[in-house]
Amino acid sequence: MERGSGTAAIDAHKAPRTERGRKTLRKLLDAAATEFGEKGFHDASISGITRRAGVALGSFYTYFDSKDAIFRALVSDMSEAVKTAARDALTEPMDALTIEREALAAFLRFASEHKEVYRIIDEAEFVDPASYRGHYETIAARILERLREGAAKGELRAEPHEAHAWALMGMNVFLGLRYAIWGKGEMDADSIAGIANELLADGLRKR
Repeated sequence: MERGSGTAAIDAHKAPRTERGRKTLRKLLDAAATEFGEKGFHDASISGITRRAGVALGSFYTYFDSKDAIFRALVSDMSEAVKTAARDALTEPMDALTIEREALAAFLRFASEHKEVYRIIDEAEFVDPASYRGHYETIAARILERLREGAAKGELRAEPHEAHAWALMGMNVFLGLRYAIWGKGEMDADSIAGIANELLADGLRKR
């Protein structure tokens, strides 16, 4: 999956104004994902990021004030990438259960291709707790919105609770950990998403 420019992940006053600048920012964020993913936050370095990105050290400070700043931007960027992966997998018309199945399958494929996402998000709990909490709160809010839309169409039980969204997200996160990060290709993303969807069908389908 191709990521965007990454401009939404940084402070507005540092956002690039040219296509060249957006490409440089994208290189820095991609390099940071590899650097943090391989070394962890504390052992990663700004020089390591710029070396991987193939850009001058001065270019880093055009967009970020510190290692902490690019880490926060990276968490935001990854959250947006997860959102985009799920959104791009959805087409009209789809019923509520199909939407959740396809969104999970897309997430599993994304995690398989970007295994560093788990380590980086996990480290955010200690490096930048606000970003960590925001990541999960945002995902849960999107899931809850989808569930409520399904309920409004009569496809799911009436008035899904916030806890339903968090439970669904928790299942998705741990399925990703088991099969996308730890897995060795025992099952493909669609098969795993299908099994999870059976639980939703029994637990959330309108009775």
